[in-house]
Amino acid sequence: MSARLLHPDEYELETRSSADSQESFNLDEADFESQVPPRPRRILRRIPFFSKLFSSTYSGYRRLKPSRPLLSVSRRPGCYRRLLFRRWCFYLHAVAGIILALIVLTSIFRPSYTRLPPHYLSLRDAVSQSTQPGRGNPRNEKVFIAASLYDRDGGLAQGHWGNSVLRLIDLLGQDNVFLSIYENDSGPEGERALRGLEEQITCRKSIVFEEHLDLESLPKVVVPGGSKRTKRIEYLAEVRNRALWPLNDEHEVQYDRLLYLNDIAFDPVDALQLLFSTNVADDGISHYRAACAIDFINPFKFYDTYATRDLQGYSMGLPFYPWFSTAGEGQSRQDVLSGTDAVRVRSCWSGMVAFDARFFQDSQENRGYKGVQTPARFRASHEMFWEASECCLIHADIQDPQTNEDDSGIYLNPYVRVAYDHSTLSWLGTTRRFERLYSFIQNLGNHLVGLPWYNSRRNEVSGQAVQQKVWVPDGKENGGGSFQTLDRVAGNDGFCGRPGLQVIVEHRKEGQKGWETIPMPS
Repeated sequence: MSARLLHPDEYELETRSSADSQESFNLDEADFESQVPPRPRRILRRIPFFSKLFSSTYSGYRRLKPSRPLLSVSRRPGCYRRLLFRRWCFYLHAVAGIILALIVLTSIFRPSYTRLPPHYLSLRDAVSQSTQPGRGNPRNEKVFIAASLYDRDGGLAQGHWGNSVLRLIDLLGQDNVFLSIYENDSGPEGERALRGLEEQITCRKSIVFEEHLDLESLPKVVVPGGSKRTKRIEYLAEVRNRALWPLNDEHEVQYDRLLYLNDIAFDPVDALQLLFSTNVADDGISHYRAACAIDFINPFKFYDTYATRDLQGYSMGLPFYPWFSTAGEGQSRQDVLSGTDAVRVRSCWSGMVAFDARFFQDSQENRGYKGVQTPARFRASHEMFWEASECCLIHADIQDPQTNEDDSGIYLNPYVRVAYDHSTLSWLGTTRRFERLYSFIQNLGNHLVGLPWYNSRRNEVSGQAVQQKVWVPDGKENGGGSFQTLDRVAGNDGFCGRPGLQVIVEHRKEGQKGWETIPMPS
């Protein structure tokens, strides 16, 4: 039963008359000036300062004297309500003051990911103290930059994104960079903007604009009802791979890093830090299979929960700092709270990710590199009613099945942050200063809503005999079937998936999303 406020008459206080009130507390008797003997009072009044002080005090008390008998509090409900209202105002002001003090003190003494490590500072200083091309690439490493775009109004290519890419090329050195952009179905404005950007690019490049990507070339699934549809992840994997096509012909150049960019707002210097500062070893070189930024949809909220998994393969907690849950051993959450630039994860993406480029190049020396079959490419799950992001699956494919369980070689770097609009990006330097305050509330919220979500395949090991509940078609053309538990051999990507089916909307209307969810059969 919910609590209610008691009416004043319901308090267990004996009702007193106005006479009782006067007798128990007489304002005249309480007036301390009236207790001063007459002669000292006359002496005090001869001194102007004390005269003014005591006379003002006395007059103040005179104004407090009741001109009529006082009513007891229990008979003045309006007075009680005002008293209650003032009390709650006091409490609210106190809480607000405490919160404000915590924000200020945390931002000054315990800010999160604002104090850059020395090698980050060195790289940033090298960029700011020179104008020479390639000043942000001290070892002249070869970098392949890839992006797949949908830019209907041309705001990406001719806006902040395009300008940041051009500056990044200058910082890396045009002789060290290959830029590949694939864009499709963006219309005439998108093509015009892309061609304008192409004219400004000084490095080797492949800029491809396709008016329409023919979905008939992609694999189909028969959904309940009998229609043949293209899975959303099949489409996304295809357009990402098309940005990597030039690597198929780049046999004479061995790239050191591959940087994949989404349609994000980013600082080019942050891209350098992701490429060359993440998880630096004693040799001064960054070592990783993949290193991801962190992307934000607003100044507080982490965005790419679909592709990110912690070191034990758990999905994300609430999308606020420290982003991960305490499930299992909670290593990824502990890494974030420790302030490391190499938060160990199984997969990530977050709008900007750097890879060891050797995983993506087909050459004799790269085949079987570090226990992985090369070249790696984006793909989708071909199982009905089981979805996994192409950005998670690519990380599953570049991990060595025999790798140390305590370190996958894939890292999230919270020093490097990107956003999906320039306004949000401008706030990220401020909001990170007090984000440590979120950790307790985020953990409490995770337990209240039951995060992370359960995944029956999270612990599967590649090649292991397992039993899985899968959709089995009935062989009819109407897309019917049923879920059955079958003996199977586990793949390497069980931690990436979850039940569901999303398909492309081939003839979408104005304002309609490009994909839709097919309901799960019962």
